[in-house]
Amino acid sequence: MLHKMLEERLQQAVASVLPGADVRSVLVRPCPDAKFGDYQSNALMALAKERKMNPRQLAIDVVAKLEVGDICEKTEIAGAGFLNFRIKPSAIAGVLQGALRGEHLFFQKTDHPRDIIIDFSSPNVAKPMHVGHIRSTILGDSLARVLRLLGHRVITDNHIGDWGTQFGMLIFGWKIERFFVNDPALLPDPIAELERVYKMVSQACDGKEESMTQLRQKFSYEPGLDLSSIQPEEVRSRARAELVKLQAGDSQNLDIWNRLQAISKTQFDRVYSRLGVRFDYVLGEGFYNPWLKEVVAELRDRGIAVESEGAIVVSSDGSVPQQQDPFLTQKEGKWVSNPALVQKSDGGFNYATTDLATLQFRWRGGHWGGEPDEIVYVTDARQQLHFRQVFAAFCRWHPEAKARLAHVWFGSILGEDGRPLKTRSGETVKLEDLLDEAEERAFEMVTRKIGEKEQTMSEEQRRDIARIVGLGAIKYADLSQNRQTDYLFSWEKMLSMQGNTAPYLQYAYTRVRSIFRKGNVEGGLGQTGDSLSLEASEEIALAKQLLNFGIVLEAVADDYRPNFLCAYLYDLSGHFARFYESCPVLKSEGAHRVSRLALCDLTARVIKQGLDALGIDTTEQM
Repeated sequence: MLHKMLEERLQQAVASVLPGADVRSVLVRPCPDAKFGDYQSNALMALAKERKMNPRQLAIDVVAKLEVGDICEKTEIAGAGFLNFRIKPSAIAGVLQGALRGEHLFFQKTDHPRDIIIDFSSPNVAKPMHVGHIRSTILGDSLARVLRLLGHRVITDNHIGDWGTQFGMLIFGWKIERFFVNDPALLPDPIAELERVYKMVSQACDGKEESMTQLRQKFSYEPGLDLSSIQPEEVRSRARAELVKLQAGDSQNLDIWNRLQAISKTQFDRVYSRLGVRFDYVLGEGFYNPWLKEVVAELRDRGIAVESEGAIVVSSDGSVPQQQDPFLTQKEGKWVSNPALVQKSDGGFNYATTDLATLQFRWRGGHWGGEPDEIVYVTDARQQLHFRQVFAAFCRWHPEAKARLAHVWFGSILGEDGRPLKTRSGETVKLEDLLDEAEERAFEMVTRKIGEKEQTMSEEQRRDIARIVGLGAIKYADLSQNRQTDYLFSWEKMLSMQGNTAPYLQYAYTRVRSIFRKGNVEGGLGQTGDSLSLEASEEIALAKQLLNFGIVLEAVADDYRPNFLCAYLYDLSGHFARFYESCPVLKSEGAHRVSRLALCDLTARVIKQGLDALGIDTTEQM
């Protein structure tokens, strides 16, 4: 790509002026303001400052050694040492021709592929997936897609919640409800039935009278046990006892636990299939249970964890400044201990213990047979402190570990009242219900648009388009946001055919493809031997936007921010709209027609590839 060529030549020029300098920091990036050029570099100012040199003189010396006349106009030096580059149309045309021939699509596979594990989605077994899972699921999937596109080796792992206190309650509830393999109550909606049972037991543990009444009316699950007078403390005791039996390997409880897993997997697979999301591994919390005692023992042996009021905790060791120490917090102007609990006073373990065991498994090569380069966790913002503590504890436990640990966190989805999105009755929105509504609203929109054009299309075709548009709208509305901010959920906005939305981009793609249908242009343009002619300003602007696709993909991968790609695709569609309005395509002739068809073809390819990297499908008609 041109910016890479510029970068390499600039690094060579710097090396010739400053022998021995580390030129890896000499980078070329797009100009934020096109009036200054297409690309720029500010790296010379930092190099000059390090060596107490005049930055502008250094820039003059470097430019004198720089050989870019074949791809750039005269290199401009601005200010104290900025370098601005303006690309020649002929060089742009050459890159476009390479893309037409299938040599690239304006990005290159990395020369240094990394082994990356991405942990995302993580729903809880025996509970319905809800709207809170959508951000982690589609953000993690998009990051995996972009990283793979750039040539990195990616493993995706769904760390489901399949262990812990709730399973004691579920098993207790399962037994008193006398669920068997073909119980009719489970067949219509097994997850909803399990959720009902869990709520009944959980609320009974808290002493809620309505739930206690329901529980007292149930059959005994144990000979001689009369539930008619059971009290909340006994419910809690029974639930804890079932959990202890599960953790000890009781065959009956393990059978029930496996049944819960199978029921939930059916729901998970159905949702993930609709979203087009797949995982390489689904290793839940229960998978790591055998190592938890060992983890705590090692932490204690190394002095990382200590006993505190009967529990085992990890506290500050004073190795980092107080402001950066996740085991300290400031209260009333004083720094106080904020320990991480790894074993409860009753001997039980928690999320921190499981996550430390998980990190060790991954670091030791549980997925690859070797240490990964990067381990990424995609969760909501509320878990920031948790992962700061887990990462800090792990680094003290295994200081030899080289893997980069990253917590990619995100904000909440808000309803019209500015609070986390709920149903009108105040319940959490189930994810499948949300997807159903998206498809139905999109179907109404598609049907209305088709009617306006007086075209005939079968209901099956409209349903298929509605699925693509509806699910794409939900994904894009989320991914187009800065992930660290909350955003307002709006059906009207996300399904709009105008503005920065998935339907707008999907329509832009179909609009480009329709040009080829109308012009009876079959196949691609990769075999043409004609040179491209870029003369109109709109042609050049569109071509330059295409050139930046790879830069944007790399920025997404570096900062874990798919919204960069969304903004790029929206801008690309805007460039295409201006080009299409100003530059006739099918009515043009000769070199102009070939060049403009090529721009159309490449624009469609990039939009399709870009949307695919976001996990969003396209359709040939809308």
